[in-house]
Amino acid sequence: MGRRTNLALLAALSAAFATGWLAFAYATAPARWSLVLHATTGFAILVLVPWKSIVIRRGVRRRRPGRPASVALGVLVLASLLGGVLHATGLLRWWGAYTAMELHVGAALLAVPLAVWHVLARPVRPRRIDLARRTLLRQGATLAVAGAAYGASEAAVRLLRLPGQERRFTGSYEAGSFQPELMPVSSWMFDQVPVLDPARWRLRVSGPSGVREWTYEELMAYDDRIRAVLDCTGGFWSGQDWSGVLLSRLVPEIGAGRSVRIASHTGYDRRFPAGDLSRLLLATRLGGRPLSPEHGHPGRLVAADRRGFWWVKWVVHVEVEGLPHWLQLPFPLQ
Repeated sequence: MGRRTNLALLAALSAAFATGWLAFAYATAPARWSLVLHATTGFAILVLVPWKSIVIRRGVRRRRPGRPASVALGVLVLASLLGGVLHATGLLRWWGAYTAMELHVGAALLAVPLAVWHVLARPVRPRRIDLARRTLLRQGATLAVAGAAYGASEAAVRLLRLPGQERRFTGSYEAGSFQPELMPVSSWMFDQVPVLDPARWRLRVSGPSGVREWTYEELMAYDDRIRAVLDCTGGFWSGQDWSGVLLSRLVPEIGAGRSVRIASHTGYDRRFPAGDLSRLLLATRLGGRPLSPEHGHPGRLVAADRRGFWWVKWVVHVEVEGLPHWLQLPFPLQ
């Protein structure tokens, strides 16, 4: 039983991590399906906890090296599950500058190296019997119970009218829509907010026809407008009116270019398909007012239908490249 429980937990944890990672990548419909699978695997982990507790009690009787790491792994998994439940129900979304989503994701990321160590230090090898009909029926029953538990939790959230019923299909909560002063401020990981002098700031555009530097005053003369939803992986979404200049104006031709790289003053960057230029806006204003430093002044990218980490702030360079847009990490490390 212990070996099969450990295998089932490993499969559930791997699936939860993969589906959560996938859900973070989308601000469109696929995010919903990923989140349904993600939540179901989370409940599958909870269903397996009673059996895992028996395995743990047996292991406690034996002195084995690495016990503190194993305990830390268990604590982080439970903390991640707690953060997920708090966010999904809306019972606790924010405490100070932190969110339940950040607890959920942060604990999961910290657990990854410990999980890898655990698998290598205490390997559980699959056997042919694991594909036996009875075993597969048990695993199917576990998934069925997990799916039913997820459905019941969603029904309870709506029946009790908990804040979680207001989530967007990405799992995010609305915050400050069309009220720029109320829109939360977020940055990817360790990016710090720079204060740039617009009089000295330049936007460098590199394309087939050469390099041109644009001043802040030149860009402020444009008034292309987009109404778009910024859906942050931190757990909030906010609809706003953005204005500035479409990148297709700044890069009127791409030649043999296959992608466009947008780089920040901080070194953060993202690469987009060249065909997206007409849908990407370099925003200089939010709600009709110049951007604040926290929201990307002097200029930030607005990438509608993409998650917030694609919306590069403090843009200093737009570069046409011959590389395909997918030749980059799914999520920035910086």
